[in-house]
Amino acid sequence: MSNPYLQRFTGVFADKAPVIGMVHMYALPGAPGYSGDLNDVIDRAVADATSLAEGGVDALLVENFHDYPFYPVTIEPETVAAAAVVAREVARHTDLPLGINILRNSWKASLGIAAAVDAQFIRLNILTDASVTDQGIINSEAHLVARYKKSIGGEHILTLADLLTKHARPIVERPVGVIAADMLHRGGADAIILAGDDTSMPPSLDRLRQVKDAIPDAPVILGSGMTAQHAATYAEVADGAVFGYGSKPDRNMDLPASTELAREFVGLWRGGKEKKAA
Repeated sequence: MSNPYLQRFTGVFADKAPVIGMVHMYALPGAPGYSGDLNDVIDRAVADATSLAEGGVDALLVENFHDYPFYPVTIEPETVAAAAVVAREVARHTDLPLGINILRNSWKASLGIAAAVDAQFIRLNILTDASVTDQGIINSEAHLVARYKKSIGGEHILTLADLLTKHARPIVERPVGVIAADMLHRGGADAIILAGDDTSMPPSLDRLRQVKDAIPDAPVILGSGMTAQHAATYAEVADGAVFGYGSKPDRNMDLPASTELAREFVGLWRGGKEKKAA
C-alpha cells in the first residue's frame, strides 16, 4: 500500500532524511532592528545559504528570525515583500529545495512567498490547537491554510507543522499522539516538526520516540537545538533535522552560518542514518 505522506515528502527531499539548513534573515523593513539597507539582508542570506550548501545540507529554510518582537501573524506588506525579494535571491544562488517561515505564525505570507519564488515547503509553528506564546494566544487556522493553498494553486507546497511549538505552551493539554494524528489527518500537515522548549534545546529522545510510535507512516523532523553532539543519536530515530542553532560559531545566533559546522553535523547525521540501516 502506498504511503501518501512519504510520497509527498520524498517528492521534495528525494530519498534522504534531510538536513534543512536555516537561513536566518537579518531584520527586514518595518522591524526594529532593520539596518535600512535591504542589500545587507540579501548579502547575508545568500552567504549563509552558500555556506550551508557547501556544508552539505539537503534543503534551505528562509526565516525572518531577526524581526523580533514578532507579530503573532505578519501581514505588513513591507515585510512580506522584502522577505520575498530575499528568498528569491537565495533561490537564484542554489538548486536546493527551499522553504519559507514567516514568524510567528504567518501561514498566508509564507505560502504567498513560496508560490512567488517557487519554494517547495513552508514551516508553520501552530497548525492545529491553540498555544500561549510570547506573542500572546495564537489559534490554529488549519481550515484556512488548506483553502488558501487550493485557491492559489499551491497544494504541492508541503506544510511542515510544529507539534507543541517552541517558546510556547498549549492552552489545553491533549495526548501528544492524538495531537500528532489530528495535525496529519484533520489539519493537513505533510510532516511533523518536533522541537524543544526554545531554539537552543532539542526535544527529548523519549518524546521523539513517542511521536514516531503514534504516527509511524509520517515524517518527523527535529526542529531545534541540533548540534554535532546530537546528530548521530537523533538520526537513528528522526526523519530529518532543521539545522540552525548548531551552524553558528559559539552558538551566537547573530553570527554567519559556518560551512565547517554544517559539514560536521551532516557527516555525523548521515553516519547515524547508515548505522540505523545496517
